[in-house]
Formats: sequence, structure tokens, C-alpha cells
Amino acid sequence: MNDFLPIENYGVIGDLRTTALVSTTGSIDFFCFPHFDSPTSFAALLDPQKGGYFCIQANLEHNGTKQLYLPETNILLTRFLSSAGIAEITDFMPIYEKGGRGRIVRRVAVIHGNVEFTLQCRPRFDYARASHVTKYDGSAVVFRPEDGHPPFALQSTLKLEIDGDGVQQVFQLEAGEIAWFVYSEDCPQAREPLVPEDLDKDFTNTSDFWRKWISQSNYKGRWREMVNRSALLLKLLTDREYGSIVAAPTMALPEQIGGNRNWDYRYTWLRDSSFTLYAMMRLGFFEEAAHFQHWIHARLNYDSPQGPLQVLYRVDGSQETPEINLDNLRGYMDSRPVRVGNAAWTQLQLDIYGEFLDSVYLAAKYGDGLSIDEWENIKRILRWLSDNWNQPDDGIWEVRGGRRDFLHSRMMCWVAFDRAIRLGGKRSLPGPFDWMEKARDTIADDIHSNFWDEELQTFVQYKGAKVVDAAILLMPLMRFISPSDPKWLSTLARIEQELTVDTFVYRYKYVEGFDGLEGDEGSFTACCFWFIEALARSHQTAKARLLFEKMLGYANHLGLYSEELGASGQHLGNFPQALTHLALISAATYLDRELSGAEPKEWR
Repeated sequence: MNDFLPIENYGVIGDLRTTALVSTTGSIDFFCFPHFDSPTSFAALLDPQKGGYFCIQANLEHNGTKQLYLPETNILLTRFLSSAGIAEITDFMPIYEKGGRGRIVRRVAVIHGNVEFTLQCRPRFDYARASHVTKYDGSAVVFRPEDGHPPFALQSTLKLEIDGDGVQQVFQLEAGEIAWFVYSEDCPQAREPLVPEDLDKDFTNTSDFWRKWISQSNYKGRWREMVNRSALLLKLLTDREYGSIVAAPTMALPEQIGGNRNWDYRYTWLRDSSFTLYAMMRLGFFEEAAHFQHWIHARLNYDSPQGPLQVLYRVDGSQETPEINLDNLRGYMDSRPVRVGNAAWTQLQLDIYGEFLDSVYLAAKYGDGLSIDEWENIKRILRWLSDNWNQPDDGIWEVRGGRRDFLHSRMMCWVAFDRAIRLGGKRSLPGPFDWMEKARDTIADDIHSNFWDEELQTFVQYKGAKVVDAAILLMPLMRFISPSDPKWLSTLARIEQELTVDTFVYRYKYVEGFDGLEGDEGSFTACCFWFIEALARSHQTAKARLLFEKMLGYANHLGLYSEELGASGQHLGNFPQALTHLALISAATYLDRELSGAEPKEWR
């Protein structure tokens, strides 16, 4: 490995338990096992020299590369192009039922010419903190960590050559020849000779799985390819066993190169729940929505120190995600610290109650109703919220500069009571509801009295502020205010003036000490799509379409987005980010119906 590649130069494959990032140069540079939030086996993304990688490169002069997904799948093809030859690497992870063996399968083929390849497989376990021994065992090379982490095996249809604690060799293939490589958790089967016919069957089954899944989408509108790619990514980030969805499959990718805003996103944020259900149901993926809803309801039985719910959870629903710094890794382009875990699980973020109740409302409205026990549990949570909605909190942006009375948090508390009242009426659930209605109306009065700045003619970020933030864009999307209300239109104009540059939308104006962090950040990609949808809902359809289609041009070569975009359009932050693709689906479906002259279906 030489040095860092741009974040956007990666694709992602997975098996609904974990994922691997594959670069345009044919290197697997990030892979956690056995779950999304498990320690790494490869982490060259964060340290090319120490992190570990599995690289297969074609040694061609004047070599160009192209990378694409096979249509309607999460199977990745990396193609090496030269006048001397054309070679391809096909990467995928077979989809197994619970208890199946996790595997990365790599198929190397030469289309034209006689091509020499260099293979290097150098795992570094437990975030490159664990040493390992490497030895032949049967038909495989086995990498066995010395501290109890799961051992891995590398199999191939070629004879493998051990080099130190890894595998490194040069091999040649002629046109029409194929070599297979499988990197998997060690077991007796992983040491047996590979059977190409079985691997061909794995490829076909994996392709069929993804194509069958995406064929369930009911979306037939504009930008269908981008919407489907977003849906395929969201499915890829969903744990098949638990139904939870991770915010991103990576950790510690910086929001500013060389900066310290480097977070671990390999967990499930409760905030994403309503966005996920909203997107999945809009596209017709009701099974995924129901599975995630079951995961959410299971959280009702485990109160956190901050209240009945907490901000984020591990994939399996466990609560603690302690944050530590890894001093042994360099960090992406020397951006430190390299954080594992996320201290936000200890924060108070009151908006999660609104997102939670919004998801419950959507699921019950378009799916199965609630049980009486679930409804009683929800009322218990709302009783707590009725006593705590007016507390300062850490807010949606998880600031570390002190708690404030944030508008977005206050509005989402209103959403919590509003959705519970609506749900009770639609499903004839037992009351009384007067205390919910009182809380809802009191919060609404508080927002209009204390968060509206008459001088600036805008709603403001927090009580007493003179600035806006991009989370305010969710006010009409959550149906707190009409998108044609003069107060909203002037607020939207203020957000555009203060926080946007063409298609780029920033979360908030950086003020020293506000968020408790040093440095700055890029534009927040999800907010760009929130802004576009807010424009469309405010009947600025032509402008919304132009910005949306320009925004599509900032996706990487595979249609994927990271958390943020820098001033030059480079991708920043964890990659790819679920929230961005959820926002893209929401904006695309609403805007398409507006452009088609159909009355947009209000799922909420």
C-alpha cells in the first residue's frame, strides 16, 4: 500500500452482517468482522502502512480503472484497462441465513491479453492492535490472531505463497482464464480446495438475491437508478438478524482533512428510525420496515440513564458504545484522533422521542397495529417526556459545547405527542388523551413564542440565538408548519441566505466554542436533500429540480454519498452514509410526484 485514496474512490459490498470497502485500485481497505460494529480485519483506509488490506492489482502500463455495480445488485466489478490487456475483479459477499460462514469472494478474470497481477493479503486484527501467526493448513493459508480474535483463512484456486505474516505473490492469467480467492472465517470447510462451480453458484445466488429484492420496489418515477441504488445501499447497511440499520459502515473518516471531527458511525441511531421507515414504505419494502420496527419496539424495555430511550445502540440493541482513541493508527490523511465507539450514547437528545413516535405512527398506520402492552409502554415514555420536554439538550448535531434549548429538539417533542394523539384516534387506542393534547399545544405555543425572531423574521436555532440551522428544514416535512406559511417562507429564505452555497447546505454557522470542537466541516449532504424537498413543498419546484439534479452529480462513480462534501466537492466524513440516501429517496419521491402533477401522497 502506498498512501490514502480519496474517500469517494471506494465501493462497498456486504452480506447483511458486515461490509467491506473496495477501492478503485482493487484493494479491500476496510472490513469489520463478524458484525458492522466489530473490530477490523482490514483498516488501511485509516492507515495504509499499519491498517491491513487485501489487494489484487493488474500490473499494466498506462493502466486505467473503472468500477461499477452489476445492475440491480451489490456485486462490485473493478476493471483494469490497457492496450496490453483488460482484466476484471468481481467482489461480492454471499448472503447466508443465520449461522452461515462470512466470506469475501474475489473472482479475477482476464478478458484480453496476458496480464500479470500482484496479490497482497495482509490482515491486521483488532484495529491493528493484535499480532497473528500465518501458516498453511490444508489448502488454505490461515491467519490466527494471538489474543482470541476469530482466525481467518485465505483460499484460492492458485497456490498461495506466504510472505512474513501475510500472503504476497505475482501471478499471470491469459485471456479467458479465471482465478478465485476467498477470505473467510476459519473452519474445516475454509481449508478445503475451492470448487469453481460452487463459487459460480454463489455468484448466481448472490446476484439473484439482490435482483429479487430490488424488484419489490414500487418506484417507477424519475431518477429511478439513483433511488434504487440508495435503496440497495440501505439494505446493505441493514443487519439481517436484528433488522437494525447502521448510520455508516465506517469509523473515524474526518469531516475536515487533518481535523478532529472523526466519529464512529457503525451503530444504529434511533433518529434514523422514522426516516428509514418513511423511505422503505414509500418504496414498498414493508418487510424491512416491519423488521426494523420490531427492533425499535424491543428498545422500549430497557431505559437508559438519560431517559426511557437513548440516542444510539449497537446493532444487537445493547446500549453501551464507550468511546476510545486508537493511538496506533495514523488516521485518514493524518486526521486524528481515530475514535472507536461513540460517546453520544450518553447524551440527552430529546428529538429522538419525536422520531421514535413518528416511526411508530407510520408503522401502525400502514402496517400492523400496536399491542396494548406496547401502547402502555409508549404512554409511559410520553409521561416522562411531558415532564422533560423543556430541558436543554445536546441536540441533533450532538454538540459537545454545552446543552441548549434547541428548536429542532422542541419541535420533535411536539411531533411525539402529535403522532401519539393521531395514532390513538386511528387505532381506537385507550386514552385519556387530554394530557397529551395539553403537552402538544404547550410546546407549539413555546416554539412560536420563544423561537421566532421578529426582527430577523425567522425561526432560530435555539432559544435566544440570532442564527438558523439546517435541522429547521424539517419543520414542514414533519408537518409542524405549512410549507406556504409566510413565517416558514421567510425562514426558508434565511436558511438559504446563511447556510447554502448553490447545492451545498451547511448544518450551522460555525461559531468558536458552540459545538465544543475545533476546526470546521464540509456541507452536510443529507441537509442538501432536506433543503431541496423543503423547496419542492413550498412550490419552488423548478428550483428544487435543478438543485436536485445538480446534487446527483456529487455522488461518487457508483452513486454513493459520504456524510459531507468539501469545498472542492470531495467526499468527507463516514462513507457511505445512510441518512443521506434516506434524504435522497424522500426528496426524489416527493419531487417526482410534484413534477408529474400528481398530488404527493402524505405518508405522515
